[in-house]
Amino acid sequence: MLRYFSFAKYKGCRNALKNVKDVNATIPKEIKNFLKEVQCNHSDLLNKLKINISNAGIKLQESGKILSSVQNTLEERKSVYKSKHLRSRYIKREAEKLCDNLQKRDHDKANVAENAAAATVTQSVDSIPEPPPVPDIAQEIVNQVNALGEPTFASLGLGGYSPVGLAQMCFEYVHVTLGTLIIRILLFPLVVIAQRNAARMNNYLPQMQALQLKMTEARQTGNQIDAARYSQELMVFMKEKNLNPLKNMIVPLVQAPVFVSFFMALRQMCNAPVESLTTGGLWWFTDLTLPDQYFLMPIITSATLYATIELGTDSAKLSSQNMQLMKYVLRGMPLVILPFTINFPGAILVYWVSTNFISLIQVGILRIPTVRDYFNIEPMQKFNPENLPIKPKGFREGLRDSWTNIKISKELEDRRRLDEMQFQRAGRGPIVKTYKYDPTKQTEPMKSAPISAKKRE
Repeated sequence: MLRYFSFAKYKGCRNALKNVKDVNATIPKEIKNFLKEVQCNHSDLLNKLKINISNAGIKLQESGKILSSVQNTLEERKSVYKSKHLRSRYIKREAEKLCDNLQKRDHDKANVAENAAAATVTQSVDSIPEPPPVPDIAQEIVNQVNALGEPTFASLGLGGYSPVGLAQMCFEYVHVTLGTLIIRILLFPLVVIAQRNAARMNNYLPQMQALQLKMTEARQTGNQIDAARYSQELMVFMKEKNLNPLKNMIVPLVQAPVFVSFFMALRQMCNAPVESLTTGGLWWFTDLTLPDQYFLMPIITSATLYATIELGTDSAKLSSQNMQLMKYVLRGMPLVILPFTINFPGAILVYWVSTNFISLIQVGILRIPTVRDYFNIEPMQKFNPENLPIKPKGFREGLRDSWTNIKISKELEDRRRLDEMQFQRAGRGPIVKTYKYDPTKQTEPMKSAPISAKKRE
């Protein structure tokens, strides 16, 4: 049985070899050539691979040498580090010993000093000097803080002897002691004088308007003699009745520099700022150093200013007919200043509104008959505008008449100047010819028939 299997195996191998030979016989020559070339190239690749392997071995040997040198270097450095570490430990130990010795030495010295001080304490008690006096710091604090516990204006760099500085000092004094009402009370006598003069001018208004109308007509016609005469009569009349139009403007003229000084003083106080102004407001404007974010204070300021102008508080009744144009101009001031007051700090607007309200209260008090009698203010007489010499006119008519009067006055002035120039030219230049023929150059009379005879012919 085993022989049979071995024979079968032999027979199978023989058949396989035969098949391979048959396949080799069928392979073309080109493929055989290609296989030969591949075998040749394979041998070349094997040779190159052997060469590279040998080179790699050489490089491995060199790298091994480098690695061994690095290991030696590391071992040397490790030994050096160990020696340094041992040295630092030794130095630390020596330093600790030195510190202990120094502490012991200081302790011994301290004991010696205490013993010496205890021995000489009784002798040095008499030689101790007196303590210096304690400085009076309370007085310095008083100089830097006012009665309300706030920093003084002088400590903030405010105040002085300029108008603005005096206004700031007045604000500080008034704020600490009396209140802002005193500022307007000081101007009250001037308001009384202006009201007294305005009442007299209102009562003599018809006579004054009659003279003013005559003077205006004389100027428009070019009659300078009558214009000068009526002007002189008006001045005499006003002097007899103790009338002066400038007294009506005394309050605005005095209040203008005061208002400007207080305006600048409050602005500097807000820029400093003064501590009490940051929390001294009311309702919606608690911080007086900032503008009103709701724009209510600027509107209230313009409204109260309009009421002041309309009632004639500070302008002493600008209700006379010759001041109508000025009154129209003043009525437009609140609208003009409204855009500017929006950016003002709250302190300035509070001062302005307070001043306007106090002015309205003053004029209300001065309208009481008992008060007017006490201050010797004449009662205001009411006149029918239609019965006055100068009839009331509207804004456009008044503006047109004013423009016409200005043009007429300019023409008259130009005419007067031209007459003066012609008069000077006539006195200095040659004589102007004003005749048809020169009488100094007479000719002999012509021999001719009489005119009557010629007419007969």
